[in-house]
Amino acid sequence: MAGGRWTIQNKVRPGAYINVNSNSMMTAVNSIRGIVTMPWVGGFGPSGEVIEISSNTDFLTVLGYEFGAPELLTIREVLKRASQILLYRVNGGNSATVTAQGLTITAKHGGPRGNDLIIRIRREVEAQPLFVIETFLGSEMVEKDGVEKVVGGRLVDAQRITRIQDLESNAFVSFTGTGNLTANAILNLTDGTNSAVTVANYNNYFTTIEAYDFNTMALPDVDTTIKTQGVNIIERLREEEGKKCQLVVADYAANSEAVVNVVNGVVLNDGTEVDKELAVAWVAGATAGANVNESNTYSTYTGAIDVLPRLSHSETTEALRDGQFVFTEKRGRVVVEQDINSLTDFTPEKNQTFSKNRAIRVLDDIANSVKQLFEDVFIGRVNNDADGRALFRGSIIEYMNTLQDMNAIQNFLASDVETTRGDQGDSIVVQLSVQPTDAMEKLYMSVTVE
Repeated sequence: MAGGRWTIQNKVRPGAYINVNSNSMMTAVNSIRGIVTMPWVGGFGPSGEVIEISSNTDFLTVLGYEFGAPELLTIREVLKRASQILLYRVNGGNSATVTAQGLTITAKHGGPRGNDLIIRIRREVEAQPLFVIETFLGSEMVEKDGVEKVVGGRLVDAQRITRIQDLESNAFVSFTGTGNLTANAILNLTDGTNSAVTVANYNNYFTTIEAYDFNTMALPDVDTTIKTQGVNIIERLREEEGKKCQLVVADYAANSEAVVNVVNGVVLNDGTEVDKELAVAWVAGATAGANVNESNTYSTYTGAIDVLPRLSHSETTEALRDGQFVFTEKRGRVVVEQDINSLTDFTPEKNQTFSKNRAIRVLDDIANSVKQLFEDVFIGRVNNDADGRALFRGSIIEYMNTLQDMNAIQNFLASDVETTRGDQGDSIVVQLSVQPTDAMEKLYMSVTVE
């Protein structure tokens, strides 16, 4: 469905066109929360496609690594607070392979992780032409007393066959060839490599992800060109497509409510240093996972014990004024100093409220929800007469009351919603006033001693 902002009532495609300014906004129904999209440079796994990842994912099978592996650091950080990642492996690579006894074995995906695959061929019964073909991952082949053995790692697949053509591909390798195996063997796949990541790879990611709904996009990348592309795509999705979402990057002063600018990282309790580019992953997960009535100000970064680097009081104050997302160490734990985005230039249409991510979550939820309501229930189904417009208004009021019950907004009255006929017979105009509820962040107290 079409969406985005409107200036005059001249749209061609049916859809919900919504402006969110300092003095107006909207909503209805249940919108998504907790969904992050992120490009990933990995050593295994599907390339050039969106993979849905959650805490229940079999990471070894899907991405080739256990969940605790260093290669999955950013994924772990996202899932500390998010419910789902729309992951996209931006790099490809050459698939590891090995050939012996007329059998060719090829890693399912390109990348160096394929070099950690070992295939063991052994006879089941010496007197019969029955072989067991075992696939190991993360193992190594060693020779002891003239005998080759597989040490460590995990057995991920085993098949009993009599002919090569009876072998079935598994999640890690494919088998090709014909004929009979003749001897025991241990085969190590080799020559798996990663290809270089290009701007074109990221362009493909940005194009592909447009078709998906998500709350935040994490870009744990140092390349300014990639960050600029990310900013452009998110702002276009917000303004032209009507998909309200945010981008999280490091060291990028976008001056936009659509962009969260992370400027320092953390040290985890196991000593792992998560620099600001990698910390983008946690911030994206925390931003997506927070509800519309929650602020991440002083929210704890789970598993972090120090900040990288620490900022002084004056540096922190300046960073906040510059719209920077900052971590602070507080008595052995790490917290978010203030849940803000990069917007610093305020106007009558976008005042200081728009710099608070809690307020943006409410405004985005309203815009996304009323769009969903209009598309799923009203568009093409309900007459554009007084009764139809009253029904739409009632749906909006019901949702706004839900937000008020959650303390996401305050001081809302039914009279704050007005629906009228548009310039054309098939259009409707909604005027809605709303006041997002902020969280307590500053205490001013005077103590008088008598």
